[in-house]
Amino acid sequence: MTARTQRTRLLAAGVAAVSVSLVLTGCGSSKPSGSSGVNASATVPAVTSDAALAALVPADVKSAGKIVVATDASYAPNEFKDDKGAIVGMDVDLANAIAKKLGLTADVQNATFDAIIPGITGNKYTMSMSSFTDTKEREASVDMVTYFSAGTGAAVKKGNPEKIDPTDLCGKKVAVQTGTTQADSVKDTINPACTKAGKPTVPNDGDKFDLQTDVTQALVSGRDQVMLADSPVIDYAIKQTNGQLEKVGQVTDTAPYGVVLPKNSPLSKAVQGAIQSLMADGTYKSILEKWGVQAGAIDKSVLNGATS
Repeated sequence: MTARTQRTRLLAAGVAAVSVSLVLTGCGSSKPSGSSGVNASATVPAVTSDAALAALVPADVKSAGKIVVATDASYAPNEFKDDKGAIVGMDVDLANAIAKKLGLTADVQNATFDAIIPGITGNKYTMSMSSFTDTKEREASVDMVTYFSAGTGAAVKKGNPEKIDPTDLCGKKVAVQTGTTQADSVKDTINPACTKAGKPTVPNDGDKFDLQTDVTQALVSGRDQVMLADSPVIDYAIKQTNGQLEKVGQVTDTAPYGVVLPKNSPLSKAVQGAIQSLMADGTYKSILEKWGVQAGAIDKSVLNGATS
């Protein structure tokens, strides 16, 4: 991963008198259950093709009949593998619905997060839905079509026995996913601020793991004292670990997720139109409710609308 640069903007981390705004992201995976607000068996309304939107699809994609969609399937409830190994989640259902609107099918493929954008620019994948935060940095190399909004939070062991203050993580053992902006932020923002304040830094620039499942396990096992991830992932992990974890501090710095497409691709406008159509006909709302993430709903999809 070229660093999960700004998958989500996070967390004001004050270091003594130093207040630091972080940019973080993560990935979590576990099995859906009714207690998590997820109803994975819920039926999503049937989606029919929109002829006007289908006409915007580039000829090569239309002839292939499918969109190859990359996702890092370790980030429940957004994208993860179910008990049978199938890739499921909010992003997967939305990708399938977008494809149907365009008269296509979605071929969803698992990929490591850091390989996705290079895979898009290298034409390995047609697009990606993998909880990418829309940022100016990303828009320099790819198109981003917004479809969801998420903030970032922190989780600790139940009862917060270590008395973790998410606004001051100096010297704390912090679990993050490899290549994420959480990892970048520990290294580039938190630790420099800790040093400036004369405080100990986060060891190892954060304990980094390839999968969010391993990040969560590091916290559950006590290897680390706090983990950082997108707000829906934090909420889901707390519920799925049966009360072993709890959220600490406030969700901060909400920002939009974006569908990732090749820069200046004709497909970008088609995808934007498909998302807006799904919002209008209620499919979008149904999908978000199915996965218990309706709090992140937006009402307008924007192409390359990042402000930072």
